[in-house]
Amino acid sequence: ILTQLVGLLRARPDECFFWATHAGAELDLLIVSDSRRLGFEIKRTDAPTVTASMKSALETLGLQKLSIIHAGRQTFQIERKIRAVAAFDLLREIKPIRV
Repeated sequence: ILTQLVGLLRARPDECFFWATHAGAELDLLIVSDSRRLGFEIKRTDAPTVTASMKSALETLGLQKLSIIHAGRQTFQIERKIRAVAAFDLLREIKPIRV
């Protein structure tokens, strides 16, 4: 799924990162493009929830948006900057960062 995300976003390799702290917080994919910072977490569950790690990433990295890609069938907003995106909806929900 990470490879698909990078392709859908049209992100360059030098814009893609894995992020982790010594305290254990992590983010599966961090995209830094110009002034934009987007985070992505991949979850096998069909009912994703916000974790302390996600909140840490939002605050520490100053993310504009965090998308949780999950195995369920529903795409929905969880919090103001956090959206759960069904893997089934990736093509419709994830927009390129450049044309």
